[in-house]
Amino acid sequence: MRKEPPRLNQPVHFTPSIAIMVHVLESSQIIQASIERAWDFFSDPRNLAKITPPELDFTILTALPERVYAGMMIEYRVRPLLGIPVRWVTEITHVEAGKLFVDEQRIGPYRIWHHEHHFRPLDGGRIEMTDRVTYVLPFGLLGSLVHPFLVKPQLERIFSFRGKAVLELFR
Repeated sequence: MRKEPPRLNQPVHFTPSIAIMVHVLESSQIIQASIERAWDFFSDPRNLAKITPPELDFTILTALPERVYAGMMIEYRVRPLLGIPVRWVTEITHVEAGKLFVDEQRIGPYRIWHHEHHFRPLDGGRIEMTDRVTYVLPFGLLGSLVHPFLVKPQLERIFSFRGKAVLELFR
């Protein structure tokens, strides 16, 4: 008998004593811009600070090129909770110019962080930008318990800020 793969937001059992939750955050936004203009902005990793809330004190620690590429490593510092600095290293794992790129955490606060950035052209000089983040918190059951009260609202605030900043930048 074949075992069904786990569905997102359902417990995944690796051993009898450890269960983790896989969470997904998805955010879509319509932007008044050509695909070329949007790609130019979002594929330049130096622009990330422009769409990150200032209270996170986001600081890029590595020299960056103008465009993301597969295999690129980005190291930065962020203060996501109580002003405590956290070192975060992500790798750009996939790039399809004008369509998508993916970053994955290699070092940082999450057990798993997989962030897809999708771009789709629409009519009238607009695009749809969709972020899909699949993540797992550390600390097993404790991480799952704090998710709805701490992590999920924080991520929603970050993406809400990002949405407003993007609208302002692409006016």
